[in-house]
Amino acid sequence: MKQPNLNRKLVLEAPARVSDGAGGFSEIWTALGELWAEMRARTGRERAEAGMPVSAVAYRIVVRAAPVGSAMRPTPEQRLRDGARVFVIRAVADVDAQGRFLTCFADEETAA
Repeated sequence: MKQPNLNRKLVLEAPARVSDGAGGFSEIWTALGELWAEMRARTGRERAEAGMPVSAVAYRIVVRAAPVGSAMRPTPEQRLRDGARVFVIRAVADVDAQGRFLTCFADEETAA
């Protein structure tokens, strides 16, 4: 296996619920830490949502592995942030048998 080129610093974020003061809640994103990553675009598409075009690009994002149960191990429904860009993690898989790296399959959506 070729060594990944971890050249992008991304922020790993997890959703959290906070009380809205009226018996309900709001969802906010909390930063868990930073990860160095290699990013590769996979596929892209455009669709209409609420009458507006939305561009969606799927990415393969490779990061160093962390032990199962660690707060720094990405999981589905968390997200990775690069400034204003947000990548929602859909699935996570081991890259190699030694468990040194993880692949995060993520989507980035932007209004066109």
